[in-house]
Amino acid sequence: MSEIKVPTMAEMAASGETPEVLFWVGCAGSFDDRYKKVTVAFVKILNAVGVKFAVLGTEEGCTGDPARRAGNEFTFQMQAMANIQVLDMYGVKKIVTACPHCFNTLKNEYPALGGTYEVIHHSEFLQQLINAGKIKIEGGGTFKGKKITFHDSCYLGRANDIYEAPRAVIEALDADLVEMKRAKVKGLCCGAGGAQMFKEPEKGKKDINIERIEEALATGAETIAVGCPFCMVMMTDGVKNKEKEESVKVFDLAELVAQSM
Repeated sequence: MSEIKVPTMAEMAASGETPEVLFWVGCAGSFDDRYKKVTVAFVKILNAVGVKFAVLGTEEGCTGDPARRAGNEFTFQMQAMANIQVLDMYGVKKIVTACPHCFNTLKNEYPALGGTYEVIHHSEFLQQLINAGKIKIEGGGTFKGKKITFHDSCYLGRANDIYEAPRAVIEALDADLVEMKRAKVKGLCCGAGGAQMFKEPEKGKKDINIERIEEALATGAETIAVGCPFCMVMMTDGVKNKEKEESVKVFDLAELVAQSM
């Protein structure tokens, strides 16, 4: 792959250009060391297939999802309004993001505050690129015949009914998709949603992510695919808890595709 090119909206606007899509990176994609790799993988794919995109860079703020879930409506509205002003200033119409929390908030909650955009999760965007023949997996790629299980993110699955796209992406890799006992509409949360990500769990018999990783390991898959930064943290921690880091890997869909191209 050639060097990574990531233009900002400000640079594009200055040269009178408009991108096809705005890539909303999100807090995790910007600051979390593990999820930065997902951002890089997704950008490599966009560069490779020639999608004209831009990021907001320092002009992007948190969507406000964690604030609202934790009950701080005031902070949510301040963050949301600031973002809507920036998006509208650039005339943004179409947004793609790798975070289901950003996706859900931008798509379903910003319209009430006057911010209406076409918002696509990267699993759907990758599926579109594969269907259009822009992403070509030569000879099946890295994961050909490998067992992969997909963990449904709550905000992607049950909240937005997106089950097919991530699975279509995995099947395009010629991988062997194995489902967990609880999948799709019956999927189990990783334990991080609703701003639970930022606090220790309450007392109980078992952490949710341990329960979930046991289901994932029971499939016999050596790769656990996720489409969400929160799920990435929880599933990775679960794998560490079971001391399976050597044999079982957790990857985002974008990483699977980037490794197979």
